[in-house]
Amino acid sequence: MRTGLSVAICWLALLPASAAPPLWHMVWSDEFNGPPGTPPDPSKWVYDLGGGGWGNQELEVYTDNRGNALQDGRGNLVIQALERSPGQFTSARLKTQGKFSTKYGRVEARIQIPYGQGIWPAFWMLGANITTASWPTCGEIDIMENIGSEPSTVHATVHGPGYSGAHGIGRPFALGSGRFADDYHVYAIEWAPQRVDFLLDGNRYHTVTPASLPPGAKWVFDQPFFLILNVAVGGAWPGNPDAASVFPQRMLVDYVRVYRRQPMRYRRE
Repeated sequence: MRTGLSVAICWLALLPASAAPPLWHMVWSDEFNGPPGTPPDPSKWVYDLGGGGWGNQELEVYTDNRGNALQDGRGNLVIQALERSPGQFTSARLKTQGKFSTKYGRVEARIQIPYGQGIWPAFWMLGANITTASWPTCGEIDIMENIGSEPSTVHATVHGPGYSGAHGIGRPFALGSGRFADDYHVYAIEWAPQRVDFLLDGNRYHTVTPASLPPGAKWVFDQPFFLILNVAVGGAWPGNPDAASVFPQRMLVDYVRVYRRQPMRYRRE
């Protein structure tokens, strides 16, 4: 075994740089290690604000209030949906638009999601050209969505022109037992030209390529995208909270990290 290992090391050392295997290199992250009660880092995140349904008949009003988004002092970002008065909800939607976007690579977050009828947590991405191209032409990558009536299932989906809304190209992932709200899980994509792979705790369960699109549809996942974290309340897909729904509901985000591939270079002896 020792001889074989030596041969392998020598063989790797002689590989040309172009043949060396790639590595992931972290290029951006937020570990949410701020003091308790502090807002998310304003150099990395901005807020979407307001209500009006957000195109999905949602009930919440998104705010920048500390009660809806804060760091807990234990290494988490807390996004908290509150019922301020009967039927009146607030929450937070954070995004890196104008601060950071990425094209290709690995994007991941370790999250413990909330639960309950009418609760809709998500970790997702939008094309950075949304201000000029509009949705769905800009493209959307939903790394993780959950609707509270399905506590053991999350969804991975892409949306684009000709395959948006209910026609998005998606796949669910269901736990064998328990619910996603019971623990943290790592939700990720590995994104390359002409391919987006979706992973949960390291398990690849959904892949989208141009061949996955409807005939004649355009592949729009070849441009920079920014990141979004939010907890919605109600909407056409999850339905509205009912008498069994409990508030507040909290999404805990341990970290968000973005990696890109770089070649591994071996020193020739």
